[in-house]
Amino acid sequence: MPVFSPEKILDLVIQHPIVPVFYHADVDHAKAIVQACYDGGLRVFEFTNRGDKALSVFTQLVGYVREQCPGMAMGIGTILTPALAIQFIDAGADFVVQPVTTATVGDVCRERGIPWVPAGSTLNEIYQATLLGASLVKVFPGNVVGPDFIKAIKGPMPGLKLMVTGGVEPTIDSLTTWFRAGVTAVGIGSQLFSGKSAEPEFLRERVAALVQTISPFIPQPV
Repeated sequence: MPVFSPEKILDLVIQHPIVPVFYHADVDHAKAIVQACYDGGLRVFEFTNRGDKALSVFTQLVGYVREQCPGMAMGIGTILTPALAIQFIDAGADFVVQPVTTATVGDVCRERGIPWVPAGSTLNEIYQATLLGASLVKVFPGNVVGPDFIKAIKGPMPGLKLMVTGGVEPTIDSLTTWFRAGVTAVGIGSQLFSGKSAEPEFLRERVAALVQTISPFIPQPV
């Protein structure tokens, strides 16, 4: 039974629209990073399937989050096949993110009641993902398509909910530009954890500052 409904996950993304995209093979370090993001104000976290220990670390992270980070949704990214989706959903994934769109992965997520976030880099790919049932579509790679692309496609399809990943910088200028262009959320990877921010105490402070930066772009409940 999913911890969060698909509607609740989408609401969390809308209200907490910075999504860390992270992988580390050391579970204790991963826990410290997740905790720092939580303490800084984030409530959605994407752990990526990019190493041999991904499933083991993710399983332990889910248990940690349930106990120590109430209200945080823990998703799994870089899922390419239905078999992988099943493995990580069984391990407790609250949502599944893809770098592509695979309809059979979407089918698995729908059957399990788990939100599915496929990816596209053209308007047609994004639209086809919505036809397959995606409420939120990942735009990847963001550094290739750019903010002007978001503005352009939101013209004919203003209702699209988009999470851009790839090339999003954890700076006021970058975040402001993307949110003004019309994204619903941003996924930030290695740049969020670079330099001093590799240390959890510095990461918490950095995250808290970024949360303040994007607060004007968060829709207020009616």
